[in-house]
Amino acid sequence: MLSLERISAGYGAAQVLREVSLDVGPGEILCLMGRNGAGKTTCMRAIMGLIPLMGGRILLDGAEVSALPAHKVARAGIGYVPQGRRLFAGLSVAQNLEIGMRARASPPEVLEEVLDLFPRLRERYRQQAQTLSGGEQQMLATARALCIRPKVLLLDEPTEGLQPSMVEAIREVTLVMRDRGVAVLAVEQRLDAVLQIADRVAFIENGRASSMMPVEALRDHPGLAARYLGV
Repeated sequence: MLSLERISAGYGAAQVLREVSLDVGPGEILCLMGRNGAGKTTCMRAIMGLIPLMGGRILLDGAEVSALPAHKVARAGIGYVPQGRRLFAGLSVAQNLEIGMRARASPPEVLEEVLDLFPRLRERYRQQAQTLSGGEQQMLATARALCIRPKVLLLDEPTEGLQPSMVEAIREVTLVMRDRGVAVLAVEQRLDAVLQIADRVAFIENGRASSMMPVEALRDHPGLAARYLGV
């Protein structure tokens, strides 16, 4: 289980997150929603150790990971697919995946499992990442995170800018990960995508966790989305 206990974080003297608490358990998808600038990506970056906490702590299966550098957070079992993908554009698909494999010294069968999930990447295996389509690059970013065989998977805007067929491919893999017992924390702005995959939804307003609810509540009361997202 991933647990955030009253975490505060920001950039320099600018505080963005203010005592945010949430948890996501094995085999669960929790979607993090909020207006632009609410602190969603900052939350993801704080979990990964890319920015330091100003307060609180982060636990993975009861062990604190708050003070670990990002590569050790990954080694502990947290996979991260950042907004914008952040691939090594000049490296091949194979080399990008190898970086993921090395992060946690994953055995060779993990690579085969990942390529089975993304057969398109097997076809593009020797191509440079920069030659892939946007959807294929999103697949590669997700596959790289899965190469560490994560306990927790962080997805920041995984469907942003993708055509429907690629959105569906990412959705299916996310559900497979949940069914395999991975805890998934996803930042997602598309309400239809959230309703399709989430078990629970947490809203962030002005850097604070304002509400958490089962996805059924959001499905049954669409007005809640307008309240928290301004849509």
